[in-house]
Amino acid sequence: MKFYPNPFMMTYKTIFNRFVVLLFCSLFPSLLPAQSGFGNAELWNERWLFNLADDSISIAPNYDDSKWRSVDLPHDWSVEHPMSPHLASCTGYLPGGVAWYRKHFNGSSLGEDAKKYIYFEGIYNRSHVYLNGHLLGYRPSGFAALCYDMTPYLNTDGDNVLAIRVDHSRSADSRWYTGSGIYRNVYLVRSAATHFSLWGNTWSLKNISRSRATINFDLDVENPNGVLTAEVSLKDAEGSEVARRRVKIGSSGKTHAELVVRNPKRWSPTSPYLYTAHIRLLRNGRDIDSDRMPVGIRTLRWDPNKGFALNGQWMKVKGVCLHEDAGVLGNAVPAPVWERRLKELKSIGVNAIRMSHNPHAPMIYDLCDRLGLLVMDEASDEWEFPKRKWLEGWNVGTPGFQGTFDYFEEWIDRDVRDMVRCNRRHPSIFMWSIGNEVDYPNDPYSHPVLNGNSITQPMYGGYDEHAPHAERIGRIAKRLAAVVRGEDRTRAVTGALAGVVMSNETAYPEAVDVVGYNYTESRYAEDHNKYPNRVIYGSENRHDFPAWKAVRDHDFIFGQFLWTGIDYLGESGRWPSRGSEPGLLNLGGFRKPLGWWRAALWSDKPSTYIGAYPFRTRDGQRGSRRRGGDAPSIYAQDVWNFDEGQAVRVVCYTNQAKAQLRLNGNIVGEAKAPEVESGIVYWDIPYQSGTLIGEGLDESSYEIKTSGRPYALQAKILDAQDAFYQIELCVIDEHGVVVKLADNEITCTVLGQGSLLGMENSNNRDITNKRDNRERVYGGRMMVYISNGSGVRFSSPLLKGCELKFVPRD
Repeated sequence: MKFYPNPFMMTYKTIFNRFVVLLFCSLFPSLLPAQSGFGNAELWNERWLFNLADDSISIAPNYDDSKWRSVDLPHDWSVEHPMSPHLASCTGYLPGGVAWYRKHFNGSSLGEDAKKYIYFEGIYNRSHVYLNGHLLGYRPSGFAALCYDMTPYLNTDGDNVLAIRVDHSRSADSRWYTGSGIYRNVYLVRSAATHFSLWGNTWSLKNISRSRATINFDLDVENPNGVLTAEVSLKDAEGSEVARRRVKIGSSGKTHAELVVRNPKRWSPTSPYLYTAHIRLLRNGRDIDSDRMPVGIRTLRWDPNKGFALNGQWMKVKGVCLHEDAGVLGNAVPAPVWERRLKELKSIGVNAIRMSHNPHAPMIYDLCDRLGLLVMDEASDEWEFPKRKWLEGWNVGTPGFQGTFDYFEEWIDRDVRDMVRCNRRHPSIFMWSIGNEVDYPNDPYSHPVLNGNSITQPMYGGYDEHAPHAERIGRIAKRLAAVVRGEDRTRAVTGALAGVVMSNETAYPEAVDVVGYNYTESRYAEDHNKYPNRVIYGSENRHDFPAWKAVRDHDFIFGQFLWTGIDYLGESGRWPSRGSEPGLLNLGGFRKPLGWWRAALWSDKPSTYIGAYPFRTRDGQRGSRRRGGDAPSIYAQDVWNFDEGQAVRVVCYTNQAKAQLRLNGNIVGEAKAPEVESGIVYWDIPYQSGTLIGEGLDESSYEIKTSGRPYALQAKILDAQDAFYQIELCVIDEHGVVVKLADNEITCTVLGQGSLLGMENSNNRDITNKRDNRERVYGGRMMVYISNGSGVRFSSPLLKGCELKFVPRD
């Protein structure tokens, strides 16, 4: 199957805080126009009022909100509260509730533009938006972007009040942590009466050769009036104009323009080259609106036997699934945090991101465009029926069925359509997913095939004749795939199947272009032979070596998406537990042993890592086994503190042909190649304190040292952008070695007029408040987030403290 760059798809047969305002202005000036795609947009995140209570008279403009709390957006109220074992484990034991936001503003300050809109990137969830007591709109989805026209109800010369009711009283409506509130950016958008339509402008590649590329721009104007002209100018990454064209706009408001680019540079993960399209709307030669969008020239092709080709090159997609939270920050995550996380994933060898299981914040797509990460955008985790969720604790009591099912029929078409229209301008997106695991066996759909012996997935019993029949899945899949193709035919439509055996009995796999298999690698070869025209990939996979070998060793499987790239809140285990920890990075964004293991498999750059753990040898010497029995662990920590003479297994994750082990300068592990079965080099040796080094043949190496007792604190700024600081804090011994077994309690004092946003120690079992100024390190370190201020001081009983001074930017 091919996806040609022209706007039709060929068949198989043919082939939260105020700093965010400054942050976006300085970091991403080219991205500042709201994703609305029209008008003059300005961030409207400051000076909102918040009240965690449901009072219907909060709608009234004259309501007394003087005692409400002042907040800047983005804001997630759930993460601000303590966890409770009596709340749902799927939410990370954090509460939901109903809350109101209000904002006062004077109409005369908005200027003389004919139209004024309010644009929300996302409100979780079931939001009602009012202006001066009038309902502007309602949207149940917590992931959809919302744009409302304020003009009819605006007091242009007086006071105005926006009031937003957010209803997350069904707190367990998701299988993972979603946060609560206005957790993404908000914009005021001002425009003329005639302007570009909401998400109406987009681009697609019509054809390309080495010497030239033709790019088609589809433009859409709302309320076309008078003689209108659109001008499209395309600039390269250096800012030089490479093409320009003007076209007339008729009464329909729709037009298109073709631009030819000479010697085009292509976008790819290894070279994410971006052009920028500047689009002007003119009436009688005068500008009345403008738009700007990134353009990444690339071709996409799928083949059931060869897999996936980007720009004509067959490649393996090395992807990870991501949720949207960042531990202590909840779901209101500043752009620099995501930038640091995504860069670390890329350094591991990741080249693709799955937006699990909903559209994410616009800044994440912007970063994927710029950093070079392919994106699988996803619409939802549920369709017409809810999935089981533990409403009180974990694996106890009776599962509940809170979810999004009650508004599915009314809203799903629009939610899917808006996802595509809102995000289709991003060159990073290469697949649209219409759903995740909606076909889970008996949760809720069932089919007689479930009584067979070919089912390898967990399920709730055999065929249930009283459950919804699985054939319904196929009908819905056809419907939603048609919605996607109605807005974009240049990318593949996909779905992530959890019950492949059952779905194979329905029209679901044939309704999509590319079929994702969740945790069913055992069916790759069988289904490839049975359905020779099906394009298959791993849409959700474990970290184990066989799951990757199934991709690596078969051309017809074009890639996999690991569950997950980063640890996340929610989907927690037994109390105490904040979340789930299958990530390559932990909650603080630091690389875990799993991340080093994956770098050994995926990275193109030399990578070597060593970790160690006690091990019981064959002669019975005392020690302890890790998960997986005798198999070398992929979870080994880089700690070198054991009992003298204790039997220790040292594992090495490397992408080199061979590696050897050196202890205190002496070779204690002969040079060996990674095992065929595990992909790991390992040695069983008696422990001796000192310095242990794993050496790859290319001179890449990894060193771990025996640490002494905790002696002092050491702080380092990992990233500082516009008075927002990401700081790594470590406990060290007298020789400066990080004490990775330390769990000292740290006190953080922000100097000057600044705010501590959180102290993230990445300990999933630690349920203490991480938004106050005291927290224990875990693994000897933590991540600290600070906004503004002149510096920070860290202290701990019996340890030598440390202090950092912040240097303000000019």
